[in-house]
Amino acid sequence: MGLLSGLFGNASIVSTEEMMQQLEPILAATEIVELAFQLIRDQFVFTNKRLILIDKQGLTGHKVEYLSIPYRSITRFSIETAGHFDMDAEMKIWIGSDSMPITKELRGGDNISAVQKALATAIFSGH
Repeated sequence: MGLLSGLFGNASIVSTEEMMQQLEPILAATEIVELAFQLIRDQFVFTNKRLILIDKQGLTGHKVEYLSIPYRSITRFSIETAGHFDMDAEMKIWIGSDSMPITKELRGGDNISAVQKALATAIFSGH
């Protein structure tokens, strides 16, 4: 069901070991992947230091943007869940004093709650 959920846009959980190997070249020496989600080709990675939003671009996905957001920089966030007729969910993250949030579209699914919980846990635990 994980692959099927991914194809329909639902966030599916990715192995932390797999993400540690994939991100090894960019992780800090003491940084550990705690939780990761896959959304088709994009990924949300929660480490013990930051949130990494991975956006694979182009047809082949060889071009990749890594947006690194230290938890201390996140001033607020919102999660809008999918409804009965609107299957899209949305995550917004405000950084510092920026008035415009970083917005990520998600498809409805059970893991939108897990994404919100991971974000709240990371921010409120003082990482």
